[in-house]
Amino acid sequence: MGKHTDNLLAALLHSTEGKTDCQKWSTDDWGGYERVLPSEVEHHITKSRTQRLERTNGIVRQQSGRFHRRQNKFNKQWQRTEMTVRLVVSYFNWIWCNSRTGTTAAERAGLTFPNWDWQDFATYPTLL
Repeated sequence: MGKHTDNLLAALLHSTEGKTDCQKWSTDDWGGYERVLPSEVEHHITKSRTQRLERTNGIVRQQSGRFHRRQNKFNKQWQRTEMTVRLVVSYFNWIWCNSRTGTTAAERAGLTFPNWDWQDFATYPTLL
């Protein structure tokens, strides 16, 4: 993303303000995170969560044309991009079955049984 500088991290925090309520950061051991991150953020210096995060990022990039700038699908409207990401991630957590286990991520986490389909997902009552 860029060189490790306090200014770059401060700009990142500013640009994501209001777009996420994430309060957990997993980072490398560069000292700037301790200097710049707000005290309410739960900061973990570890790479143990990297594989799962990178896999989710890869799924979103592969399944959504909104992140391909060279195509007409690229969108600058945050609300549409946010909805697309939510749909892709929700699909892979609630509907997509792992080929080895035959279960969804939600099933493996004990959140649902049996597998959901798009009808279940679209009609599930939620709070806004």
